Amino acid sequence: MKQGTRIDRYLSEQYPEHSRSYLQKLIKDGNVLVNGKHIKSNYKLSEEDEIQIEIPEPKEVDIQAEPVPLDIIYEDSDIIVLNKQKDMVVHPCPGHYTGTLVNGLLYHCKDQLSGINGELRPGIVHRIDKDTTGLLVICKNDHAHNFIAEQLKVHSITRKYHAIVYHNIGEEEGSVDAPIGRNPNDRKKMAVNYKNGKRAVTHYKVLERLKGQYTYIECSLETGRTHQIRVHMSHIHHPLLGDEVYGPKKDKFHLQGQCLHAKVLGFIHPTTKEYMEFTSPLPEYFEQLLKKLR
Repeated sequence: MKQGTRIDRYLSEQYPEHSRSYLQKLIKDGNVLVNGKHIKSNYKLSEEDEIQIEIPEPKEVDIQAEPVPLDIIYEDSDIIVLNKQKDMVVHPCPGHYTGTLVNGLLYHCKDQLSGINGELRPGIVHRIDKDTTGLLVICKNDHAHNFIAEQLKVHSITRKYHAIVYHNIGEEEGSVDAPIGRNPNDRKKMAVNYKNGKRAVTHYKVLERLKGQYTYIECSLETGRTHQIRVHMSHIHHPLLGDEVYGPKKDKFHLQGQCLHAKVLGFIHPTTKEYMEFTSPLPEYFEQLLKKLR
């Protein structure tokens, strides 16, 4: 512990799974004591300080089944492959407990979803961001979940994304091998983090060079870190068009989120052990944007 460090900053380093604002609320609610006394978030620590923290058990949330429209491409007794629409949250989280993909899956599948990822994420073995469109595989039982998760772990799943990025990429193809972790200055964002990040590898190739200094690319994921493509492309100075988090705050096309589509998904089926590959057409907004930029 560094002498003079603010208590909220120190706790955010010790408990990276919690946001700084959540830890500040714990301090405000009296769940954090220093030397047996209540303190404020801006309290500066001394070497001999004794800290007590009580993190409440998470409240159970009753996730309701809802008739959310699902674009299902393939389904059997083990898995569902679907095409996620833009602006759809995958699983319930603070601020989004209804209208998520999971709400729709519970309605569609009843109780036939894997339970490995807990109450809030039944069936979810991997996910894509709210504003990213495209392919996801959902697992109906724990056997299927473990089988697909192992393929994700050893990076044997085929995952290809299409994106439009700022500026003209010089080379026809390339790779970004840079670790990704929490942004130390903003806990809500990810960043290339050589100190605390986990290895992340993205391969990209140019599909088409567009007008106005934009490039249409395909990205293949070797690893699957949070916001990986968005962080990596921003890191090499080619942020995704529409990405206000890792790129320019505004784009002249007024997109709602990054221009990113999970186009190809391939994996070995958990029961048949045969390789399956699915392709999803580009969403209409993406096609229209390409037309404007050609």
